[in-house]
Amino acid sequence: MNLEKDKYIIVEIIPTHSKVEKGIIAQISALKLEGLKLLDRFDYRLKDELIENKDLREMIQYDKNSFTYVDNPYFILEKFKSWVKDFPLLIMEDSYTLDYLKELKNKKEMIYPYLNMEHSYDVFHQIMKKYNLEPSDHLVDLLYEAIIYESNNKNKEEKNN
Repeated sequence: MNLEKDKYIIVEIIPTHSKVEKGIIAQISALKLEGLKLLDRFDYRLKDELIENKDLREMIQYDKNSFTYVDNPYFILEKFKSWVKDFPLLIMEDSYTLDYLKELKNKKEMIYPYLNMEHSYDVFHQIMKKYNLEPSDHLVDLLYEAIIYESNNKNKEEKNN
């Protein structure tokens, strides 16, 4: 996929459990892009009272006004399915993300190879350090900024050669 030209979506899923049989999707944040141009964003979250895990509930208390809140955990995925259309998905984590998105037939790829990185427990710290980014609770935004930096670096290298 050419991240400078193609249409794609960067997606982050926060589930209540790492196993789909035991959990539900608490939050989906996603950016719809065409090349480096932001077309749309998707920020849906379950209402607080539906998230039984207190630690998770506290973890996702940021930017409350930026999210659409729903009281049906299955509505988030249904709304996301119609929003993504047939765009390929760039995901951050493959073990539970693929399970939660198995109903979607979209092409799914890890984002890290596009950033010349590998997924690790501290990958977002590494991304912030590599691209000199400010911390953000919106991981999809950090990844979008990193893609822009990669594109700019690639274009500089091509001009120098």
